[in-house]
This record gives sequence, C-alpha cells and structure tokens, in this order.
Amino acid sequence: MPTLWSQTLIPTARQVPAEAEVPSHQLLLRAGYIHKLGSGIYDYLPLGVRSLHKVMAIIRDEMAAAGAVEVFMPTLQPVELWEQTGRRTAYGDNLFVVRDRHSREQALGPTHEEVITTLVGAYVESYKQLPLTLYQIQTKFRDEFRPRFGILRSREFQMKDAYSFHLALDGPGGLDETYRKQFDAYCRIFKRCGLPYEIVEAESGPIGGSASHEFMVPSPTGEDVILKSDQGNYAANVEKCEIGTRTYDLAFAPTGTLEDVHTPSCPGIDDVAAFFKKNLKTKLKPQNMLKTLVCRAGNLWLIAVVRGDHELNLAKLRVVCGMHEIDLAPDAEARDAGFTIGFVGPHVAVNRDDVLLVVDPDAAQGGFWVTGANKIDHHVKHFNWQRDVITARGQRLVRKLKAAWENKPGFDRASAMTGQRDWDPDQEILIADIRNAGDGDPSPQNDSGTLRATKGIEIGHVFKLGDKYTKALDVTVLDEGNQRKHPIMGCYGIGVNRILAAAIERDAGHDDHGIIWPASIAPYTVLITPIKYEGALRDTADQLAAQLEALPGIDVLIDDRDERAGVKFKDADLIGIPLRITIGDKALANGQVELKARTAQKADLVALADVPQHVMQLLKGL
Repeated sequence: MPTLWSQTLIPTARQVPAEAEVPSHQLLLRAGYIHKLGSGIYDYLPLGVRSLHKVMAIIRDEMAAAGAVEVFMPTLQPVELWEQTGRRTAYGDNLFVVRDRHSREQALGPTHEEVITTLVGAYVESYKQLPLTLYQIQTKFRDEFRPRFGILRSREFQMKDAYSFHLALDGPGGLDETYRKQFDAYCRIFKRCGLPYEIVEAESGPIGGSASHEFMVPSPTGEDVILKSDQGNYAANVEKCEIGTRTYDLAFAPTGTLEDVHTPSCPGIDDVAAFFKKNLKTKLKPQNMLKTLVCRAGNLWLIAVVRGDHELNLAKLRVVCGMHEIDLAPDAEARDAGFTIGFVGPHVAVNRDDVLLVVDPDAAQGGFWVTGANKIDHHVKHFNWQRDVITARGQRLVRKLKAAWENKPGFDRASAMTGQRDWDPDQEILIADIRNAGDGDPSPQNDSGTLRATKGIEIGHVFKLGDKYTKALDVTVLDEGNQRKHPIMGCYGIGVNRILAAAIERDAGHDDHGIIWPASIAPYTVLITPIKYEGALRDTADQLAAQLEALPGIDVLIDDRDERAGVKFKDADLIGIPLRITIGDKALANGQVELKARTAQKADLVALADVPQHVMQLLKGL
C-alpha cells in the first residue's frame, strides 16, 4: 500500500540546524528523519523508522543464515553482574546507573555480555547443546560526556549484539568456526546495505577478549583513525595498530651538562615549548621532549616514556608488560607516592626499587632532550639516557625489578611475548612499542611498507571473548568427559543507527541538495510526484504506485501535497529517495512520465507501460 506524503510526518527544513556539525546530522534533521529531544537523545520519525527497519531486516536475514537465533533481553540489568565481571569500574562514568524505589541499583545496558552469560548458564547444561549463537536488536545506553554528531555518538542507540558459546576454540563447533561465519555475515550485511567498508584489526577495549576486528566506513568525518600499509597488506585502528621494527640507541654522548630550567605553571608539552620560545629564545620542538607518564599495576609503578609529539597507547603497554590491569595512575595517588605529576622525568626511576621503566624506541635515542625535572615547576635540558639513567641506576636493581615483575601474580608471559619488547642486558630499560601509530610510520609487516592514516566510522565489531565472562559469573557446562568447563564466547556487534549515518557520510552519500540513499535502506525506493494530485494525474499516480508495489522490494511514497513543483523537487532531493517519477499534464498527454534517479543530471521520458521495467533496471545499480 503506497504512502501519501500528506498522511505521514515528514517535516523538511531549509536551514541547517546550528548544533549539527556533520552532514548526516544536518541532513537527518533537515529531511525529517530524526528530531532532537535532548542532548544525545533523538526521536525517529516515520522516514527514519522505515530506514531503521530495513537495516534490521537485512541483519535478521543474515543472522538466520549464519545460524544465530533471536532473543530479546532487558535494558535494566542488576549492577551486581557488572561488579562481578569488573566492568562497572572499567566502564566508569559511561555506565548509566539508576536506583529503583527499593534503592537497588540497576544499570541501563550499553551491552549485554553479563545478561546473556547468565541466561545461557540458566539453561545450557551439556556440551551437546553447544555451539549456540543468540542475538538481539535492542536499545542501548551510554552516558556520553559529550554527545555529538547526531546519531553517530548519542546517549541512546540501537544495536545488534550476538553472542556465541563453545567448548573449544577450533574444530567443528569451535569459536573459530562461528567467528568466521559471523565475520562473513557482516560482510554480506554491509554490502547489502550499500556501504563501502574496510576491515581492520582492533582492540577489544572494556569488553575484553583476544582477536578483534572492526568494520569501518571510510569517511573524512569519521572519529576513528585507520592506519593502512601502502602495500595493501595491513590495516588496523589506531588503538591496535603496531609499528614496524625501529632501532634504538641509548649510548649517545650527552649534548651538555644536565641543566635545571625553572618553568612555572608549565606542566604540558605545549606549555614548555611556548616557555622556551618566549623566555629562553629557544625553538623547542615536541619531538625533542620526553613525555613521561606514571602508570601502575597493583603495587608496582610503571614509568612510560614516549616522545613529546606521540601518545601513549595503554593497550600496547599492557600487552608488552603482560599485565591487563595497567592504567594511568590517578594524580592524587601518584603524588602521594612521590611523583611530581606534570614534571616527571625518566630519571625518577634511578633511586626507586618499585619502578619499571618502559620506553618507546623513538624516545630511546640520543640527541638533545628536554624532560621533567621531578620537582614542581622545573624541567631539565640535555637529558641523556646513558648518563642520567643507565649508569646511575645500575644493573642489579633493574634485574631485581624484572624478576619481580615477571613473577607477579597475573603476569601473562604469552601475551607479553607477542608485543615488541626488549630487555637489553646492557641497557637496563624495557624498550617496547608503546605509542599510537601515525601517518608515515613503518608497517609492522617490515616489508618497506609505510602506514597511511585515514578516518572511518565504525559500524561493526567482532571479538573472541574467551572465558572472561563465564569464569567471572561461574557458568559451566559438562564436557564429553563429564567434567565441568567454562564455555568460551564470541561477541558480534553492529551499530544499527550508525549504519544510517554512515550511509550519508560515505563518499557519494550526499550532495548539496540532500541525502543519497542506497536503495536497500532508503525509506522508500520510489517517489511519485504528480505536479497536481488531482484528475488524470492522480489516477495515474495511484495506478503506477500499485503496479510498482506489486514488484519485489519496491515501496512507494506519493507526494500528494498542494505545493509548487519546485518545492516538491527540492524536498525529493533532500529526503534522498533513489528514484523519482514526475507526472505532468504535457508528458501524460503523450502517455509518458519523467523517471529520474536521485544522482542523475536530468530525467528521462518513459512510456507508462515501460515504467516498471525501467524502475527495476535502474534499481540494480543503486
């Protein structure tokens, strides 16, 4: 049954909303797909709902083909579950927590690992019931500090999340098998949604797990940085991206005597550079500064050092050190432990037996260095690794620290050995890749490739979770030997509403006139625009709509409004329906109508009898 424009709600607008920063946000508001209710909270209007439902239909179709079964889990989750898995702390302020009338705390779920694990634990007793893959499409909540970009980063969002359970990693019924099925299903989903996508290696973040891949839509407005080798054989997001082998040398001669410089109120790299330029008439570049960050794991302190123009990558630091609990130390705790936050230098490790020093290769070089002086409002220049740390510290202390670290409960030797790390017996420092990769860095393939940075929008993410959640929640099943085992899990998420935004942000997803939808997720595939919805024009519009809707995959919107043709055409381009059929008196007198694809420069005259055939042909390319 075709829809009449006058009988639905499509509030189009000509002005760009002041708060909208990116094209998808601007156009979804202007075209009447969404309405802002509050910060990061949106109503979906009829056009938006129709597109969402089309995306969901594609997802459900492919999930069924991949062997997943749909469930529907509650949004409210007992916060105790999150405390059992340690994720209440890991998610921090992003987790919405509410109290009911009995003062019981509940979490508004941003994801459902705890809930699905509890569900499976209640009903799955034997290995004979595995593998099992369950999924849902549900509203999720995240207390974003700064919601932005419309539905790309909102506080309430639609997500498809699937979870698989297994007793083995490989072999028939193993996690690897289902991971590949879901991976392939994602490729089909995004292709059917008309999205160009790239697959990159990724970090698992607060969800946890081992293997992880993200599906990204390339876009200049994307918030995620993708690094790809120019050899075409490696791609990863910035959190995961490794860097090729880099040489280091700590044996350089000093560039001068270590000199203390009073730098009042200059705790940051840029502050110090500005101070040197203004007060010392010295042009100090960030790449000649050492950024020294205080981290901790239990009762051991880490001093992580990167070059001033680089950023520490905590995920890499955790891997190379083999400890998953490493985080930046809270300022107050670090100060209480004797670290002068904002003015810490690597030589703070010289006289401490509780500090592990980890240095990125680009910072482990000779040359002129400025770094913190380990006292408030002071830095030092002419810092030298050999003189000021290695000789001063001595091998005995570092060997003691290395042994203490690697014998610490929770140390994961296998994890640590996967990272770039080097305990050089002559240089009592752990040298490791611990920074974010950037444009121009060598590819980790070590094949002369160079990493190039682009931006993208994450639309899907797949993980191998392992037994993190089944262990934390003590969910077990009986194996073939009648022994209780913790199942291992996979997790597979898709941002449903992000697909709509990404379709607009992609290359050729919009122009100066409005949205350009892929036909598969457009709210309607055909818009019929009679110049006037009356008499023969009305009859023709109704008949054409009925004929087209009898064809597979076609739905029709009729613009029956009493508006000027120019207004109707502008609105047609704005809302982005793939095909527009215009019915006017002159063409109709000759038994013809105008048929125009959204991206075509001009319309074609088509005989009425040939319209269905032409429509089906055009849709093949959309």
